[in-house]
Amino acid sequence: MLDIALLPGEYAVCRLTAGVALPHALSDGLGHDEVVTVSWTADGISVICPAGRAPSQAVVETDWRCLRVADPVDLAGTGTLAALVDPLAEARVSVVTFSTFDTDYLLVPAVRLVEGTAALQRAGHRVLG
Repeated sequence: MLDIALLPGEYAVCRLTAGVALPHALSDGLGHDEVVTVSWTADGISVICPAGRAPSQAVVETDWRCLRVADPVDLAGTGTLAALVDPLAEARVSVVTFSTFDTDYLLVPAVRLVEGTAALQRAGHRVLG
């Protein structure tokens, strides 16, 4: 069983053109319960951030809710993401995931949050918040 924290507010999944500079607003004054992640590839830059921080020049998909594994995840551990993604897939809830050094995050569509959290709870996880 994992404890999963529901972060406040809505999140955006964004795509920027490769080589563009990231706006400072992505990280300026980042709140305690906010997270921003950036991935660079030769094809472009992907950003996941609170919806209000979405870069204006990006292609943006909004209305996602962010869930965080509450306790630190052991990097050598296996199966953590599968234990979360599998019940969501069975419930037919789309998911976007990303990880930091300390933990894992999942985004589910805001309109499917109730179904997503219910699926996680049926799988034995506890959703907080």
